[in-house]
Amino acid sequence: MAKTAAQISTNTPDVVQILGGRAALEEKPRSSAELRARILEGLPYAALESVMVMFHLERSEVCEALNLSPRTFSRRKIEQQLQPDESDRLYRMARIAARATEVFGEIEKAARWLHRPNRALGGYPPVRLVRTDLGSRQVEQVLGRIEHGVIS
Repeated sequence: MAKTAAQISTNTPDVVQILGGRAALEEKPRSSAELRARILEGLPYAALESVMVMFHLERSEVCEALNLSPRTFSRRKIEQQLQPDESDRLYRMARIAARATEVFGEIEKAARWLHRPNRALGGYPPVRLVRTDLGSRQVEQVLGRIEHGVIS
């Protein structure tokens, strides 16, 4: 049975794993409410590193997706903490990555898809669209079509 958008966006265990689980988040959130509270506090920089390593994201891609200047990126690395708005965008990126992994069955395949220009997304790689909620929803729609066998 296909998952609805609401089920996809609240698949907390998969998203937490992509954010580095207990190793990155110190205490693993057990529910969407706990994860939301962590996002509002600001996620640790280690969660960002986890997503970058797992999905082969370059610093420039992360800066664009999280709307960070390279200088702010460096500052967050030193501080080891993201701001709440940056954490929210990182969560959105991790949610999309979890969904892509679910659709393609492997992290490596999902990572390749996230970087590949997509005609259904105006020729942009999906990773470039997660900067906004609308772009993220468009990526989720394409993943839904792929899951149902529609060429996208």
